[in-house]
Amino acid sequence: MAPSTNPDLNLDKSDEVGFVSFFKSLPVSEHVTTSSVIRIFERADFYTAHGQDAFFIADHVYRTTSVIKYLGNGSNAIPSVTMSTAVFRGFLKEALVDLGLKVDIYSSAVGGRSWKITRQASPGNIQAVEDLIAGNIDINPVVIATKVQVKNDQRTVGVCFIDTNMHQIGISEFIDNEVFSNLESLIIQLGVKECILPSFDSSKDFDLNKIASLMERCDIVISERPAKDFHTRDIEQDLTRLLSPVSQDDDQEISVAVLPQMELTVALASTASLIKYLSLMNEVSNHGLYQLVQHDLGQYMRLDSSALRALNLMPSARDGSSKTNSLFGLLNKCKTAAGTRLLGQWLKQPLMDVAEIEKRHVLVEAMIADSGVRQSLQEDLFKVVPDLNKLTRKFLRGAAKLEDVVRVYQMIIRLPDFVNLLSSISEGPHKAAVEEIYINRLNVHLDNLLKLQELVETTVDLEALDNHEFIIKADFDEKLQDIKGRLDQLKESIALAHLETSEDLGMEADKKLKLEHHHVFGWCMRLTRTDAGCLRSKSGYTELSTQKAGVYFTSRALKEASIEFEDLNNEYSLTQANLVKEVVSIASTYCPLLEKISLVLSHLDVIVSFAHVSVFAPIEYVRPKMSARGSGNTILKEARHPCMEAQDDITFIPNDVNLIRGSSEFLIITGPNMGGKSTFIRQIGVIALMAQAGCFVPCTEAELSIYDSVLARVGAGDSQLKGVSTFMAEMLETATILKSATRESLIVIDELGRGTSTYDGFGLAWAISEHIIENIGCSSMFATHFHELTALSKTHPAVSNLHVAAHIEDTEDASTDITLLYKVEEGISDQSFGIHVAEVVNFPSKVVLMAKRKAAELEDYGGMELDSAHAKKKLHKYTNEEIKSGNELLRSVLKKWADSVDIIAESPDVIVQKLNDVMESDEFKSQIDSYLKRSTSQLGEHEEQREQWIKSRYLDDVSV
Repeated sequence: MAPSTNPDLNLDKSDEVGFVSFFKSLPVSEHVTTSSVIRIFERADFYTAHGQDAFFIADHVYRTTSVIKYLGNGSNAIPSVTMSTAVFRGFLKEALVDLGLKVDIYSSAVGGRSWKITRQASPGNIQAVEDLIAGNIDINPVVIATKVQVKNDQRTVGVCFIDTNMHQIGISEFIDNEVFSNLESLIIQLGVKECILPSFDSSKDFDLNKIASLMERCDIVISERPAKDFHTRDIEQDLTRLLSPVSQDDDQEISVAVLPQMELTVALASTASLIKYLSLMNEVSNHGLYQLVQHDLGQYMRLDSSALRALNLMPSARDGSSKTNSLFGLLNKCKTAAGTRLLGQWLKQPLMDVAEIEKRHVLVEAMIADSGVRQSLQEDLFKVVPDLNKLTRKFLRGAAKLEDVVRVYQMIIRLPDFVNLLSSISEGPHKAAVEEIYINRLNVHLDNLLKLQELVETTVDLEALDNHEFIIKADFDEKLQDIKGRLDQLKESIALAHLETSEDLGMEADKKLKLEHHHVFGWCMRLTRTDAGCLRSKSGYTELSTQKAGVYFTSRALKEASIEFEDLNNEYSLTQANLVKEVVSIASTYCPLLEKISLVLSHLDVIVSFAHVSVFAPIEYVRPKMSARGSGNTILKEARHPCMEAQDDITFIPNDVNLIRGSSEFLIITGPNMGGKSTFIRQIGVIALMAQAGCFVPCTEAELSIYDSVLARVGAGDSQLKGVSTFMAEMLETATILKSATRESLIVIDELGRGTSTYDGFGLAWAISEHIIENIGCSSMFATHFHELTALSKTHPAVSNLHVAAHIEDTEDASTDITLLYKVEEGISDQSFGIHVAEVVNFPSKVVLMAKRKAAELEDYGGMELDSAHAKKKLHKYTNEEIKSGNELLRSVLKKWADSVDIIAESPDVIVQKLNDVMESDEFKSQIDSYLKRSTSQLGEHEEQREQWIKSRYLDDVSV
């Protein structure tokens, strides 16, 4: 952004001194971080920021500190920066949406000396600045208030969220565990941007401190409010005024006091604080507008923040412009702003009711089957649908114009086209679903909108729309028609005066003598400076101004007509404005109906988007077969990761998945680094989520169970600022999984236990796996390099071992050539090929050789236990006859030794010496030497170390 957009801050000396004194009295902010407040000062036609805020804006907006100026002198000087209105609006959007900051806007009523906050905005509350950011924000900001009540070691969490777009007050009250996993699922489902908490002491209020940490982990802004704001003494009265009347079948209104939600006292305490925070009671237009809804956590699949990251559900800053890096970006082919918002909501709220899921699948199937309907909707009809949610907010704020009414009208007249197009779908189950969800509802709404359509056609001059004019028809109002007639007569008089002057001066009208409507002089005439000399020889003309364009002048007749014209034109404009205001006011009464239409059209937009993506995928998606909750298996044929296969220059290799209850519920996947383990386990979670959101899935055949949650532990990172190491973050995520998983959950674990020692990590991985298998029993996938973990399959029938295949070929130079096949097969992988990865990224050859040498040593020392596939592979170099005869020799040696010793009477040293004597005897020495020679020839340079290790290992065991 160019610094030239930075206007100058010119204050007189007294104003400057007064402002500096005022600013110095404000609390000092040392630096700007998330949850910080940016102070902005509104001047005449620009905005300013000061102190550390000025440096922050200079860095984020102008990318240079050269825009910093100083107010005051010496030690009292404060750094300042100015922003034009356009620049400030752009910064305001970035601060609220991208940076998660709060903004306080100060205004001065008395000559710049008395300042007070006139607007406050935060990521979850943008109502006060909606007129400034206009259409720059497409998100639906959600703010929640949260309170915790602990009784008998049981945590009851009460949450309130208010959707100012849909005019809903949502409440939820539930029991939670000590890691607040249910609360985390709720904030993911709602897409929360800001959380209101009671003021707390982090050293004493441990539960609120945990919630604050949870919000920070999910990048949600925290605002603390006084505890008194969470009192419920006025909540019944406030809700009575805010809620729209609730009626029974006999149209008798129900009192708020008898609503079942009024028993949720903890949630109502949060509701009271949020109503106060959003100042809903201060706006009369809010009264009777809202509905009270209860959010049921159990109706949607639960997702935590780890699952959001693991499944790449929503786009992040690091994804750049690529739309296929996130599931939302891949599936978002929506053509309306409301559809885009609804898609984000559906992906965060996958359904759990199989009947509702299949309804969406039928609708997607209908749009896939009829490509003509799908194409007409995307390329034609959706283009006329404005953002009805934003328009209704403008109507309710009183900020709407006649142009907004016309935009609604232009959509209304195209609604019959939606109905006719959808009615053309062929008869069958698809037709019935489309009629139920779309056609019937649109027809009802159309009937209710006929009067609004008639109002617009009666009052608005639709022909003037071609000139981008939004005016009321002159013949709609008698007074307006009378003024319009008189204005037309005056225009004729003005044109006549122009012609008379042309003849009098001998100047050709329009070519030399111009008739213009000047913004200062009204109707007047203009001649070039050269031609204006003729005015000196003529009387009756008055020169108005000489400018570069020429000389402006008027005649007596023209002046009189112009004055009368301006007066009448002002009266006409005032009458127009009053009529426009009345039309807009009538149109605003249709806001509830417009919101319902927005829901229907956005639903259709998302379904069409699902169908479009399913058809145009590299390999067409299929409709999954869904089993009722608590039954069925997950069987996927040739499953693919939707985001991976959509990337350029990638040929994705599909794999089958079988999560069968009782036989293969717990999958342990081993294999090489970069072999595709992580992609394999994540794609299963993505496919499950897509299916329950209502989309088709990237498989050739799919059968799925209903999962109540997807819980993930993948790639945790540390946070030094929060004092959380990589391993601690990993343990926190795993603890959440163990506490919140149920029999119907889907667990995805990628490389657990890497952040600590090998022994501790393996111990934890084994214990966690066994706990999931024995105590939870849900579908789980565990990608690991702990190959020993595969031994779980021997004791637990529900465990199935898989591995990612790799082709290994020994080359002439003794190196290993490895080809990753990305194919998942049954069985166990014997190696991880970590050193191979180092070779791929061009590690120094000396480092690679040293790594191979050290790895070989460790394998030799550990390989004697023969508990790894690699050690067993070495064992296969001996024939079965050799192994059998060796065992017989060992048995004979041990029997001879046992007969010669007295375990009780003789010392350990004597017993060991007798073993050596037996081994050195003529009876056994030659045979033992033969086997040792065979063995040591394969050990190479490590034979001495290995012999020493063998003797120390086994002789020490014997001595014990």
